[in-house]
Amino acid sequence: MTVNITLNGKKIEAQPGQTILDVAKENDYRIPTLCYHKDLSPTGNCRMCVVEVKGNRFLQAACVTQVWDEMEIETDSQKTITSRKLSLEQMLANHSPNCATCDVSGECDLQDLAYEYQVDAPEWGTKGTRYKVDSDPNPFIRVDFNKCILCRRCVLACAEVQVRDVWGVAQRGFEEIIVAGANTTMLEAHCESCGQCVAYCPTGALSNKLSYGQGIARARQVTKVTTTCSYCGVGCQFDLLVKHKKVIGVVSNPDAPVNGMALCVKGRYGYDYIHHPDRLKKPRVRRYLLEKKDKRLKGNAWDWIETDWDTALDITAGKLREARDTHGPDSVGVLTSAKCLNEENYLMNKLARQVIGTNNIDHCARL
Repeated sequence: MTVNITLNGKKIEAQPGQTILDVAKENDYRIPTLCYHKDLSPTGNCRMCVVEVKGNRFLQAACVTQVWDEMEIETDSQKTITSRKLSLEQMLANHSPNCATCDVSGECDLQDLAYEYQVDAPEWGTKGTRYKVDSDPNPFIRVDFNKCILCRRCVLACAEVQVRDVWGVAQRGFEEIIVAGANTTMLEAHCESCGQCVAYCPTGALSNKLSYGQGIARARQVTKVTTTCSYCGVGCQFDLLVKHKKVIGVVSNPDAPVNGMALCVKGRYGYDYIHHPDRLKKPRVRRYLLEKKDKRLKGNAWDWIETDWDTALDITAGKLREARDTHGPDSVGVLTSAKCLNEENYLMNKLARQVIGTNNIDHCARL
């Protein structure tokens, strides 16, 4: 059974339960949105997706209004355009007018719509800075509620994607504001610092503190490189932000097949090891092993020496073989890692039981 509607003068068949926004997308009609995101429950509170429905006194939010039979819809009538412009004006009146120095300038949904509809802050001006900038001590997430448009994406992302319920809405009217917990800090509200709220924020109200001020949204200077996270075996993907051959940040890749927009704190913020001066880029072995000397020798026999992988693996295999042959297979224990794939852990199981001949094998997740 289908629903017959008229969309911008065109007869269309839709499915029962579909929203106007769903049908419009299927038929290549664009309706602007701010609070809506396909991963989150629609709320209809930003009023940017309003459309005109014949017979209805008020404009309807396309993201939450389901189609019905014989429905007639206009997505870009003069009435809807006027309403959208008014909504944008009200948001800009409460928004910091510092796009030139904003870290997400160029990737801000509000900025894009302001350009599209040629809307500026209202003539009576803006409210200016009402809240302290970088007000939360969270080491990863930078908060600037002067740029918040109360879209509630952060609230929904935290509740529905990460299931932490850190963010909520306090006060009403002009004083309405997003707060962590009962108006406390994020960490006190049991925030995991996953950055989901940052990923879904359409403005610069929530941003990444580690890369703030490096112009991450300036396409001419920053290159996005899709890669797979190296921390565990789940296989999450994301985009590295590379500027002048240096990784300056991580952003979610919505097309990632395993995780979509979701990342943990290590995947999103644990990238500083890449350029850390203490990072080991080649394997190291003790000098006495490399020179095949007695380890009891004094002097520099215990110094770490860089070598190639084949040499390091040969030494490792030789010492394992020596321990097994001298003291028996059970003198060797194998500890595998959650950072490896299941297949790699399975191979370590075969190495321990079939090659070395011991059942002494365990997994780091049990420690």
